[in-house]
Amino acid sequence: MGSACFPINNMEVQITVVGSSVVGSSYHYLDIDNYIKKSVEGNYNPAAKTLEIKELLISTYHIPNRCVICLKNFQFVYSRVGKVETLKGSWIGNILGTPTPCGPGTIELSRIKESFFNEVPEVIVDTGDLRLDFYDNGIIDDDSISLRVNKKTVLTNKKLTAKPITIFLRIDETNTFQEVEMIADNEGSISPNTALLIITAGTKRYQLNVSSTETKSAKIRFVYSKGIKSVEPSTSGTSP
Repeated sequence: MGSACFPINNMEVQITVVGSSVVGSSYHYLDIDNYIKKSVEGNYNPAAKTLEIKELLISTYHIPNRCVICLKNFQFVYSRVGKVETLKGSWIGNILGTPTPCGPGTIELSRIKESFFNEVPEVIVDTGDLRLDFYDNGIIDDDSISLRVNKKTVLTNKKLTAKPITIFLRIDETNTFQEVEMIADNEGSISPNTALLIITAGTKRYQLNVSSTETKSAKIRFVYSKGIKSVEPSTSGTSP
């Protein structure tokens, strides 16, 4: 992306290595609300400990209008000193949809235990219609919530019970991202405010436990991506 997009351009790479093949995702971000996610693939040479990664497609993004997106090709060398694992190398790229180059640049990533983006669960779906059912998770203790979709309030002060609070979302190739935020209006008699969320996406069902307090909401993101598999977090760092 252009250098003026974020004052600091962080990067996280989530990859799975099977033999010499590499698949996964990359994030370029300022924070969890300002980021670009891309699918990646590449090759790993275990003898030379070199890794090539190519960014392919944009999965989703939330960036200022002034920003441009750069699809990058990375050349890394893997090393380990004690318990510290790093990928160090360089990159070149082109601005999305053009032959205009961006970069080159250098980069160094370090392995982390948990993804920066684990704070906001991301559900990958490939269907158009989503149904979200929120139930009280456990003892019904008068928890009440409000719900926002893409920062717009859709429900306010609804009690969580054994009967679901239901909302419907549409997600497809022209509407690839939906963010749902659960806000605790109160925490009932047992803190925090917890809900069981059942997601129905076509014939598939997902289950999440969602927790929020009066000072911290809970967010879930839904991303439309046909044929892209979710992968485990691997490395994170800062991309100059």
